[in-house]
Amino acid sequence: MRNEKNLTILIPVRDDWAALSLLLRALDLEFANAEANTSVLIIDDCSEQRFVESGIQFGPFANLDRIAILELKRNLGHQRAIALGLTYIDANIDTSLVLVMDGDGEDTPGEALKLIARCRELGNSKIIFARRAKRSEGPIFRAGYSIYKALYRILTGRNYRFGNFSAIPAKFLGRLSVISEGWNHYASAVMKARVPFEEVATERGPRLSGKTKMNTTALVIHGLSAISVHSEVVGVRMLAASLGLTVVSLFLVAIVAAVRLFTDRAVPGWATYVTAFLVVIMLQSVTLSFFFSFIVLSGRENATFLPERDHHYFIAGETVVFERGQAGASNA
Repeated sequence: MRNEKNLTILIPVRDDWAALSLLLRALDLEFANAEANTSVLIIDDCSEQRFVESGIQFGPFANLDRIAILELKRNLGHQRAIALGLTYIDANIDTSLVLVMDGDGEDTPGEALKLIARCRELGNSKIIFARRAKRSEGPIFRAGYSIYKALYRILTGRNYRFGNFSAIPAKFLGRLSVISEGWNHYASAVMKARVPFEEVATERGPRLSGKTKMNTTALVIHGLSAISVHSEVVGVRMLAASLGLTVVSLFLVAIVAAVRLFTDRAVPGWATYVTAFLVVIMLQSVTLSFFFSFIVLSGRENATFLPERDHHYFIAGETVVFERGQAGASNA
């Protein structure tokens, strides 16, 4: 039986120690009335500068009870770090609720309390995701993000309006630990596995320190990872689209043939070129769609990463850096 007052905050970090330090201070202030035993698990995604070399001070804190750092053996990226962290918490930490948030401060402690409150209001029956009601990025990013959301909707049939920032009842951790798609993208994996969830409108805060390390390549990989979780659906939709294109191509070929045979408007040679062009498009579309579909289906037979089974291969160790009532850090 889990202690209903225990709350664990999961924060993946890579070399963002200055922002993390400010975030921990803000969490300590904001959680004064949280009525919970709050611990923080920081996933160090193989930082170039370890926390012991960064000069970051952990504590003293008045409202955070325990802070531990789980160091990974190699850099995995935020999505995989989250998957490992959730599995580790399920196996090793007594908690009733897990709050997943980024360490740069853009996921604010005030909005975190809204997610926790809504989760408790629903009796811990759903995962609560933060939906950005107002974004702080520039117009170019917002335009690109709108295009990506439209593409996600077309390819998967689902709306993508939230990210990692969420409150997870502990009873769902066991389910998340056996969802292999979480290795690619946490939020999309929750949707695919049909874990019940709800969205709460939140506002994005400013970055507390430093600059983001997410470049265009990383953003594209992140977006494609979210879509890849629904690869079966994408494959079926691409196949349906290619069949539709085939029907349209055949219809256009019939029109070309009718114009060529039954009218005197045909330009010498044009019917042959147009028909050949349409046939090439049709064959390429069908071939690529079938090829992609068979790749997706064959991939279902291959062994995949299972967080519950494989997470320990990537964990270097846990270090407790702050515990209220104790003077120094200890290793676990």
